[in-house]
Amino acid sequence: MAIVGFNFTKIVVEKNKASVGKIDITNNVSIKEVKEAKLNLGSTKKTGLEFNFIFTSRYNPDMGQIELQGKVVYMDKDEKIKDIMASWKKDKKVPKDILGPIYNSILSKCNIEAIILSREIQLPPPIPLPKLKAEN
Repeated sequence: MAIVGFNFTKIVVEKNKASVGKIDITNNVSIKEVKEAKLNLGSTKKTGLEFNFIFTSRYNPDMGQIELQGKVVYMDKDEKIKDIMASWKKDKKVPKDILGPIYNSILSKCNIEAIILSREIQLPPPIPLPKLKAEN
């Protein structure tokens, strides 16, 4: 099992109004589509999977949002690829042993990108950052 590619295909960042009072930030990530990907590894051609995802951070009440869409390319043995595709075509599900590493890859890249983008348009970071407390 290996994740062999990752890229963003769409980045949308909006700030609707300045923050007033309590801000509620919700983050969500979901797989929108899984399809076969033909991979050229030197002179060898392999079949992999392309996971299309969407990551969103919403700032409520209607303060703004960050939306990141992209693709993760995954490679494994041919029989595993066929099993995953069959499961996706049947009921739009991916086996949990595959989904964990895919989501972790998406979250690690998207959380960092969302923090950078939030700074650029002066929204609070979408995930809590560590803070040092001074001792008295």
